[in-house]
Amino acid sequence: MEYIPPADDLSSFLSMLPDKVKAKLEKDTDGLVEVVLDLGRKPEARYHDRHAVILSDEPVSELDLEFAIKRIGQFSGDNRAGIERTLHRISCMRNRSGKVIGLTCRVGRAISGTISIIRDLVEGGKSILFLGPPGVGKTTKLREMARVLADELNKRVVVIDTSNEIAGDGDVPHPAIGRARRMQVSHPDHQHAVMIEAVENHTPEAIIIDEIGTEQEAAAARTIAERGVMLIGTAHGNALENLLKNPTLVDLIGGIQTVTLGDDEARRRGTQKTVLERAQQPTFEICVEILDRQTLAVHRNVAESVDQLLRGWKIHPEIRRRDESTGQVAVLQREVSPVATGQHQMDHVFQPEFEPQPEETHLNIYPYAVSKGQLERVVKTLQLPVNVVKSIDEADAILALRSYARAGAKIHSLAEARSIPVYIVKSNNTPQIQKALREALHLDTEQYGSVDWESDIQEESEVALEEARQAIMRVIDRLEPIELAPRRSYIRRLQHQLVEQYNLTSRSIGDEPMRRLRILPPATSDKKVGYI
Repeated sequence: MEYIPPADDLSSFLSMLPDKVKAKLEKDTDGLVEVVLDLGRKPEARYHDRHAVILSDEPVSELDLEFAIKRIGQFSGDNRAGIERTLHRISCMRNRSGKVIGLTCRVGRAISGTISIIRDLVEGGKSILFLGPPGVGKTTKLREMARVLADELNKRVVVIDTSNEIAGDGDVPHPAIGRARRMQVSHPDHQHAVMIEAVENHTPEAIIIDEIGTEQEAAAARTIAERGVMLIGTAHGNALENLLKNPTLVDLIGGIQTVTLGDDEARRRGTQKTVLERAQQPTFEICVEILDRQTLAVHRNVAESVDQLLRGWKIHPEIRRRDESTGQVAVLQREVSPVATGQHQMDHVFQPEFEPQPEETHLNIYPYAVSKGQLERVVKTLQLPVNVVKSIDEADAILALRSYARAGAKIHSLAEARSIPVYIVKSNNTPQIQKALREALHLDTEQYGSVDWESDIQEESEVALEEARQAIMRVIDRLEPIELAPRRSYIRRLQHQLVEQYNLTSRSIGDEPMRRLRILPPATSDKKVGYI
């Protein structure tokens, strides 16, 4: 039987607003997202697909705020309240003394059909993590998943409702969650304890939690998953890659550890001996990135996706889109596994199924003080997908001779301005150019010849440390900060350690592949920054 959602109950929402706001808003509620009441400013309404509308020429007064506050529930520790038996959420802003000076009144709606795009994942029984910016419908999806799991799949479902946003305000949960049970949380700091309590006391088969945001909550989520309970939750971050950079939440996707590889394994992978790897199995087996209300990126195997990211490969999740008018779901891009298909040697661009695939993706390289003829001979001999270009504006990467690309050289600023990487060769010989091209193209050493990777890394380390020593002397002498050439993370760590020996501070700045050290003089050195 098809579920018919209850009405939005806008009458309750409108009744808590001051009369001057309510009168104008009643005429235009289609697509209403939220109403903002800030002390001393004109009230405004925000809509899903158009600009904000001013609701009154008179600014909001203290009496207006008091009028609204008296008609809603009590604010919790996270400054959120609701209207009993509805899904509406009211969040407050306070001044330094704790007095409410602003309200954000968001309309809560129970919308049927929002999980048709991921119905197969929900029925699969695996733990699912949702990521996405605010306002794209994460909570709405959680609400409907609770109902589907409880009513249609007959599972024992517990909703951990910290802000009463999933199941509404008051002691009786909103019918939008069906027969799922709801546990309220007295204070946001206690959310992790309630998660564990739910598992220990109420024998759930599935637990739904919104906004996992602390290490304690991440640990509680792992405990739940290890007990065989299906876990569905949301976390802060727009994409899977964001969680890798978040030390608080990285445990949700397996955590990161530093591993020293053997010589053979490092040579096989074509990397340095010290690498980052996933520490354990992810808490969530599936990750869904909400790109917009109707488009999702699905990682069916979080462990595999994380491994690819840590090795520097591009990931290609499954892209799904739901047609808002017909409700039909289309897969625009199939998920591709480099490990399974043997295509990890090179990153390809995957287009939607209905578009033709390009025959081959070429890398445009601009040689800087490197012999163009020698470079072209290497490309031709190895049959590499590389174009040697004459202008830096056409380049995807720069191949530079070390003696012309010292720290502070103009080529680095030019590359950074164009957001393209610089690969360094120590001399104009075939092995050095081969090595740089393999690094730029992420190629396997077995297919394109081999070099002594361990000695190459050692040599690069010696060059980088000598560069750092010279820079340290200049910093001490001139009392001015100096930036070094971009280096891989392992080399930057060695440079950081060297700087510490001289009682100076260094920081890693910029984004990969242009990430580099900035060495600070004693006058500006404050606290030491961790190696990045």
